[in-house]
Amino acid sequence: MKKLLLSLFFALFIYLAYSVFVNSTHFEKAASSFNYTKGVGGIDALADTLMAKKMIREPWSFKLIASFLKVEEKMKSGRFMVKRNTSLLNLVRMLRNNRQATVKLVLNKVRTKGELAKLIAYEFEKDSTSVMQFLSSNDSLQAFNTDTTQLFTLLITNTYEFYWSSSMTQILGKLQKEQIHFWSDNNRIQKAVEKGMTQNEVYTLASIVEEETNYDSDKSLIASVYQNRLKKQMPLQACPTIKYAMQDFTITRIYEKYLTNPSPYNTYRVKGLPPGPICTPAAKTIDLVLNAPKTDYIYFVAKADFSGYHHFSNNYAEHDRYAKEYQKKLDEYQARKAKAKE
Repeated sequence: MKKLLLSLFFALFIYLAYSVFVNSTHFEKAASSFNYTKGVGGIDALADTLMAKKMIREPWSFKLIASFLKVEEKMKSGRFMVKRNTSLLNLVRMLRNNRQATVKLVLNKVRTKGELAKLIAYEFEKDSTSVMQFLSSNDSLQAFNTDTTQLFTLLITNTYEFYWSSSMTQILGKLQKEQIHFWSDNNRIQKAVEKGMTQNEVYTLASIVEEETNYDSDKSLIASVYQNRLKKQMPLQACPTIKYAMQDFTITRIYEKYLTNPSPYNTYRVKGLPPGPICTPAAKTIDLVLNAPKTDYIYFVAKADFSGYHHFSNNYAEHDRYAKEYQKKLDEYQARKAKAKE
């Protein structure tokens, strides 16, 4: 009997030692995460969560060590990532030191505040309605020296790391720091001044250029065209602003009837730049606008080969010829497409 008890005690000791010092986890993935809200359920609820996630093998040793090291007192609300083969001791230390998992917010092209609100709500598991309310409030945005019209100028496309529990104030605060750093680098502020434009105006123009083409060589020339039109006080007549004004980004062809839209973003009716950006341009596009070459081009139209490139002209007669050529090819393409559906 004594031998049996001794064997059981020894087995238990080995099991606990293995769990405490070698590996407490028993999930198959490389890592697993859980969310913790401070003050909800106490150490028992935390132990239950870790058991359900297979991060600990039994609760009492965890609760014993966690209580001794005052984990509940030290932990803050957030998301925690546990790697496979983490020992119980290292797990408790991680929780006690509040080493939270980070969330990656990938900012690519965003066209509306609604899209931005959904992106933030998804990554941080926030309520999209409350995020949208924050982004739509000038009172909320005043702390970041912006407003609902210029909000996107805070956003420099990149990948950002945050704690899952980050507030909207913390999120926008970090984005603002990146924006300030971006503009202070590579003489960007000076380049904007030399073009007679503010940072926000450069950003807004870049947002239009971003929507015009995917080709960097054409982006530079399109930026040049629009800068020339601004200097000549000509309407920009930028098709992407019509799509934005109508909030319909599926439009592939701009018809005459669209041009009467009363929106201030309709650059066929209103001279100058629109009130704010129509999307978040790539950082590279902003640089292409800042470094746009000096040309005498004031017109451009897509090439009739549908390559995505454009013809650039300094006179209307040449532009009109290229435009009619493109319209003819587009009509033929749409006719073929319609016939194929019959």
